[in-house]
Amino acid sequence: MSGTIFALSSGSPPAAIGVIRISGPAAVDAFMALAGSLPRARQASLRWLVDPASGARLDHALCLWFPGPRTATGEDLAEFHVHGGRAVVAAVQQALGRLPGVRPAQAGEFTRRAFANGVMDLAEAEGLADLLAAETEMQRRNALAVVGGALSHRVDDWRHAILEASARIEAILDFGDEGDVPSDEAPARAIAARVSDDIAAMLAGPPVERLRDGVRVVLAGPPNAGKSTLFNALAGRDAAIVTDIPGTTRDLIEAPVSLDGWPLLLIDTAGLRDGDDPVERIGIARAANAVDDADILLWLGDPATAPISSATIKLAARCDVAGVRAGAVDLSVSAVTGQGMDRLRALLVERAAALLPRESEIAINARQRAALGEAMSALRLGDMPDALLFAEGLRMARLALDRVTGRAGIEDMLDGLFGRFCIGK
Repeated sequence: MSGTIFALSSGSPPAAIGVIRISGPAAVDAFMALAGSLPRARQASLRWLVDPASGARLDHALCLWFPGPRTATGEDLAEFHVHGGRAVVAAVQQALGRLPGVRPAQAGEFTRRAFANGVMDLAEAEGLADLLAAETEMQRRNALAVVGGALSHRVDDWRHAILEASARIEAILDFGDEGDVPSDEAPARAIAARVSDDIAAMLAGPPVERLRDGVRVVLAGPPNAGKSTLFNALAGRDAAIVTDIPGTTRDLIEAPVSLDGWPLLLIDTAGLRDGDDPVERIGIARAANAVDDADILLWLGDPATAPISSATIKLAARCDVAGVRAGAVDLSVSAVTGQGMDRLRALLVERAAALLPRESEIAINARQRAALGEAMSALRLGDMPDALLFAEGLRMARLALDRVTGRAGIEDMLDGLFGRFCIGK
């Protein structure tokens, strides 16, 4: 992470504008080499960019200079807003690449420098990765909250509370027999209990993986029950092959969709039946596993054989062809005529809304959940009478919280995280 880096930080050309970003100790030299003297900080200036090697003009561009450390990376930073044609962008990048001490950035290197320089913590960096990958409104809102520090602020509040409890209990351990400090451990234990309850409430919420990957909506039932036809209607495209031949669908078919901004992952399955075909049996086994893992199960078979689960919605999926006795199903639909489809979509949105975080909640990822779970377990040592064990539990809880924001113990996962970013981030 040494040297000065540059990259195209906007979309791939051709485009109206191409933003080329430079960050590092030689950013000032690179700026002056191509654009001349420095303009006023944080004020756009229209300049001719010139190739230092040949003196040839490259482009007429808006140039901005941001002196560190109050920048996106915590370092000196410059931006050239050039015309977004391929030739222009390539020429400016080639000129930068020939300068001493300046090199192309690696994937995620700008954000990794921001993390290393304290501009953002690890939780905020993970939120930025999710924001770049967001495809639905719910994903965007949650990621933006995490980028804005919503999770980090909560963790910092808990950490400060635990530090207060630690100070109280350590004072009792060190000076309690001298009469200089109060010997009552109850306030410290009350703080630990409150923080533990707050963490438990966050852990009880939906995980960010469900928000990121979508609520798993599995369509299951016997062959020729109308699963693939309904799957295509909900997906809005012909994602699955539909025929009258039983056993056409032999493997799981997935289609991510967004209903009213709620992310869903539709999963079509092989028809559930006893069969001799070994390939079909593999598909049926995978279908059974998908049924077990479903967040919402659309059952298109005999209502009496539907899995007993709060996730199950019993459908008469071919109500235009065959009737089902009243009261046996939750909803009658026809993907061919459209009957009941609006109600089914509304029901899926209603179920998804109950499974995904509310606007006021923060969804956290598996790594964050593991660290918070360790912190909560450590705080539960406060239920034990031994003050030394309680003090150790508080210390362990602080270390676990530090892993959430990246203060400790995260080197082994940084490469994987920042590798998810584009070059210009």
